[in-house]
Amino acid sequence: MNVTVDLQNHSGSREVPLRRQFKHWALAALAAVAPERAVNRLSIRLVDENESAQLNGQYRHKSGPTNVLSFPLPPQLQESPELGDLAICAQVVEREAREQGKRGDAHWAHLTVHGVLHLRGYDHEVEAEARVMEALETRILQQLGYPDPY
Repeated sequence: MNVTVDLQNHSGSREVPLRRQFKHWALAALAAVAPERAVNRLSIRLVDENESAQLNGQYRHKSGPTNVLSFPLPPQLQESPELGDLAICAQVVEREAREQGKRGDAHWAHLTVHGVLHLRGYDHEVEAEARVMEALETRILQQLGYPDPY
């Protein structure tokens, strides 16, 4: 299994993980849920709070910035090597890590895994789905050497 990560940093922050870290985290998530996919491509755009708020309003009809937004491919393109796109707000990730007393890299890893799982169809809108997704995230992060994010 392989994943190519197209990383764009438009966040204004220089304290962001390297492309190889995002690739490592994405591979771990994909290995857990889509090991049959030999080739995968993922776009990650690191955004600032203004862009995150704009995307959150436009696509989720919610105000303010959020930590991660996922943009999966339409169902007819699911067999493509493209996974979809993630927009991760660097300032929100950094602030949440501080407020929650987490290591920055652990929180970045969690949100990357979380976003990739969304791209593969996992969701947490209803409690039963949330339990499944959170358990999977916890297992993947523990395999990566990170503590339970919840």
